[in-house]
Amino acid sequence: MSVFVYQTFEVKQDQFVEALKNLRMIQSYRNENYDHKVELLSPISGADHSYAFLCTYEGLAEMELQNKKMFEDEEYKKLIEQFFLEDIVQGSMNTQLFRSVTGMKSDSSEKDK
Repeated sequence: MSVFVYQTFEVKQDQFVEALKNLRMIQSYRNENYDHKVELLSPISGADHSYAFLCTYEGLAEMELQNKKMFEDEEYKKLIEQFFLEDIVQGSMNTQLFRSVTGMKSDSSEKDK
C-alpha cells in the first residue's frame, strides 16, 4: 500500500531564487539516490510563496528506511541545512501522511447478486 507524504512550507521572499534552486536540487538528489519519488509542487492559487513536496513510498516501513538513509547521508544533510535555516519561513512547514485506499469491492457488484 502506497504512502504519500505531503509537506507544505513557505519560501522566504528574499531567498526566492536561491530557495527554488535548492528545492530542485533536493528533489533531484532524492529521486536519484533513494527508493521513493519526490515531486515539487508550486502554487496555482492561494499563497504565492507556499510550495510543497509530495513524496511517494511503497509503504510505511519503506518510508522509515529511506528517511534513515537520508539522515545518515552527509551530502543530503548539507542540502537540507540551507533549506531549513535559510530558505523557508520558520514554523511554516506542515507534514501530512496519507495512504492509498485499495481492495474495496464495488457497491454495484454487491447489488447485482
